[in-house]
Amino acid sequence: EESLQMWDLNKRLEAYLARVKFLEEENEVLRAEIQSAKSGPAGDSWRAKYEEELRALRDALDVAFREKCTAELARDNLYEEVQQVKSRCQKEQAAREEAKKQLSLSRKELEEERRAQIWLKERAVQLEKEVEALLEVHEEEKAGLDQEIASFSHSLESFRCAPVAFQPVEVEDYSKRLSEIWKGAVETYKAEVAQLEGSLCQAKENLWKAVEDNQQSQLQLQHLEKDLAGLKARKEMLEESLARQWQEQRGEAEKFQLAMEALEQEQQSLRVQIARVLEDRQQLMHLKMSLSLEVATYRTLLEAESSRLQVPAG
Repeated sequence: EESLQMWDLNKRLEAYLARVKFLEEENEVLRAEIQSAKSGPAGDSWRAKYEEELRALRDALDVAFREKCTAELARDNLYEEVQQVKSRCQKEQAAREEAKKQLSLSRKELEEERRAQIWLKERAVQLEKEVEALLEVHEEEKAGLDQEIASFSHSLESFRCAPVAFQPVEVEDYSKRLSEIWKGAVETYKAEVAQLEGSLCQAKENLWKAVEDNQQSQLQLQHLEKDLAGLKARKEMLEESLARQWQEQRGEAEKFQLAMEALEQEQQSLRVQIARVLEDRQQLMHLKMSLSLEVATYRTLLEAESSRLQVPAG
């Protein structure tokens, strides 16, 4: 029975030793392959290629970050320019409102001047009518006085006394008084007419000034409208360019995000592969250690058995 056990143990030991030898050879082969992969040109080229691609992607990421920074700066500059255009538009709108207010005031002044001119014309017509009435009354009074003088002269001729002895003092005084009244009325009329002419000239000057101010206001309003249309067109163009740049930046950011995700996936797969290789190596090490322990155990058993068999023989 002991010989059968020893024979069985020898068979098992041979199988274990063959297995250990095979595993050691396989381990050496794997170690050589790993070493060759690490130090060989193919591994170096693969690693160099990977590092080169990683460096290129990092450079592309840096370039994209710089482009993003420049795009943000351009966007901020465009936003500031749009704000300036908006403020300028607001100022021009305020100036336009002020011009409209001045135009309305000028129109009101023009209407007032027209009303004043109409009133002055009506007043002049009224004064002319009054002067014509005064002239008619004066003519009538003069005609009446002439008739009275003629009748008085006829009555004087009927007398026999000399005409030198009669002096119509009252008639001369009346005629002098009438002539003085006529002169005063004429001077008053002339003064009123001169005053009316002066006010009429002043009204004409004010009217011309109002018309010129109105024309200048209209020209200024047209210039402001042209500037406003140009600013609106420039604002639309800037908004379109900003939207276009924003879309381009968004597309580039999406592309870089996809590239980063691909790189992260590749890195994750490489980590998984490295972890798998390390796990396989660790399993091989554990297997080698277990086999070494079994070999040492069987050796101690064989040595103990051989020593036990040799002691009775001795």
